[in-house]
Amino acid sequence: MCSYIVEKAVMHGSAKGPSGWMRIDTANVYYDHPFHAPLDHALGIDFICEADGGRERVAVEISRESALALIEKIKAALASGDAAHTAACERPSVAASQREVASLF
Repeated sequence: MCSYIVEKAVMHGSAKGPSGWMRIDTANVYYDHPFHAPLDHALGIDFICEADGGRERVAVEISRESALALIEKIKAALASGDAAHTAACERPSVAASQREVASLF
């Protein structure tokens, strides 16, 4: 049975399709029978730009297990990226260090 249930997510980014890079503003996410993947059911994500008419898309179909593993990897990448960027922002800049040294003389 096909459910045709689609969740829409607002996105801000880019995707690379057959014509090159494109702007994306929407992800249509569904769990249903795939069009191409050799699976009974798949999580599908269509990345489109509705503002540009949604004529081009980048689509993926992955297994449920792959989707769950991807969720965990996305969370891990964001957490480690946030930690690295926070640490980088807390380090004094070279210019600030030079000013501190100059103020000693």
